Amino acid sequence: MRQLRLVIAEDSVLLREGLAGLLERFGHQVLAAVGDATALVAAVAEHRPDAIVVDVRMPPDNTDDGLRAAYALRSAYPGLAVLVLSQYVSQGYASELIGSGASGAGLGYLLKDRIGLVEEFIAALDDVAGGGTVVDPEVVRQLLTRRRAPVQRLSPKEREVLRLIAEGRSNAAIARRLIVTEATVAKRIAAIFTKLDLAQAPDDHRRVLAVLAYLNS
Repeated sequence: MRQLRLVIAEDSVLLREGLAGLLERFGHQVLAAVGDATALVAAVAEHRPDAIVVDVRMPPDNTDDGLRAAYALRSAYPGLAVLVLSQYVSQGYASELIGSGASGAGLGYLLKDRIGLVEEFIAALDDVAGGGTVVDPEVVRQLLTRRRAPVQRLSPKEREVLRLIAEGRSNAAIARRLIVTEATVAKRIAAIFTKLDLAQAPDDHRRVLAVLAYLNS
């Protein structure tokens, strides 16, 4: 196991210091241990580490700032290995981050509560630093479930309407194809938006978002 140059990003002081001490005990060099996503980006730019260990939820917004920063850093530093260590699965950038594992740099996404042994964590970090991909099966399961579940909520008739929307059909064309009224088509489209959690918003085109959800199902 080679010595790794690391940056840690974790907003809990106790966990951050404990993690730094643990990694140093196994022979790794912790270049910086920070508590927010902004400091993480700055630390990586300054130290150019071999890998980062990052939590998902941290300041400044206390949402998925850590994950968003990790995804941005992967783009800025293609050789940077990333190990996400979190209490939960964040759907927002997790799929994109895991998909970036094909770039050649190592990637890991582990759930804190499911790490049974310290040695397992250290081994996972070593695999990630060596270019491997280590993703907790529970992370994969949750991502796939959340991605597929919305479209699966649709009834067969609603799925047929969505399929025709994906083909570029207007409401009138869909009504003629299905031999129903336009009012019925509009009602089914409203149900599609509701079941796909597509709330009306000035910056979003719900019809396009519904098609994307259909194509990704």
